[in-house]
Amino acid sequence: MRSKLLAAASAAALTSVLLAAPGTAAAEPVPRPVAADRLSVLVPSDLVPPAPTPEELRRALGRIARASDGRVRIGSAGRTNEGRPIRLATVGHGGTRLLYVTQQHGDEPLGTPAAVRALWALGVPDTAWHRWLRSRITVDVVVQANPDGAVRNQRYNHDPGASGPYAEPGVGYDINRFHNPLTPAAENPVPESRAVLRLWRATRPAVVVDYHMQGRYLQPDGRETTASILWPTSPLAGEAAVTASRRLAVRNYDAMRLLAGANVTRYPGGDYEGIARNAYGILGSASLLVELSNLPADRVEFQIRSAFVSMIATAQGAADRTLWRADPARADTVEERGPELPGAATALRRADAA
Repeated sequence: MRSKLLAAASAAALTSVLLAAPGTAAAEPVPRPVAADRLSVLVPSDLVPPAPTPEELRRALGRIARASDGRVRIGSAGRTNEGRPIRLATVGHGGTRLLYVTQQHGDEPLGTPAAVRALWALGVPDTAWHRWLRSRITVDVVVQANPDGAVRNQRYNHDPGASGPYAEPGVGYDINRFHNPLTPAAENPVPESRAVLRLWRATRPAVVVDYHMQGRYLQPDGRETTASILWPTSPLAGEAAVTASRRLAVRNYDAMRLLAGANVTRYPGGDYEGIARNAYGILGSASLLVELSNLPADRVEFQIRSAFVSMIATAQGAADRTLWRADPARADTVEERGPELPGAATALRRADAA
């Protein structure tokens, strides 16, 4: 009983930190923040399905733009080889820029509905706190970065001429291997990666979070991993960016565990500079990979909520600056991801790390 009470007290204390607004002069009090669970309740249940098609995504984003009276702006970051728009949605007008990217791998959809819900939650309500938040930050979301892969439920983009490393001949390229900032744009064969790089250079975000999905894994204590995170590990990423990324990781670790109930571990990713997590750290952003485990259908909603909480907590932390107060050393305490869950064969099982 004592351990449960302590856990509850710790969760309550952390929630107050995650959602607390900073002190300001008495003449300009910061409005009381809206809790993540309340923000989730405000989102219509029929807004978008768990694995939306590009057309369903278009309709959902149009609905958000109308409901927000234009506070959520909808555009395109570029086009795919088949001419589909790479959807871009923006909310806020503050000086601190954030960039979220979802579904670089077309068969990893759950970050996309989470982003759609986050756009509604941040852009449609018009409370004093929402107005304050939007005055502090600007959030750009590349929603479903790989629509050609999404319609085929495949990891790769669509490029029958694809060849070389990180390509499936006759199918396409792995988008999340072509963000290398050292590669000239003219030599990058992947339009989706070029679009995200171009957006980064246009906006110079302080924070980049990339949402993916992984297989199923079991921890030594018998609990199943529900999400994994990792910051830049490339030796080309500067110390300041890595430190900021580790603070971002701690913020997401705390939020997803204590506000969403996720079991978060450390992802065993590589150091190749073409991976978005590494590339945007090299460019100087606080950069983070979030991997949602491919849990059974009855836990899909839980996984979408975990990503939603990650997005909201990151936005709140950037707005009130608590994001930069986290202890970066705590990132080293995130438990390493365990072995694959026995019998959990999945299309997401693969040797190459995201």
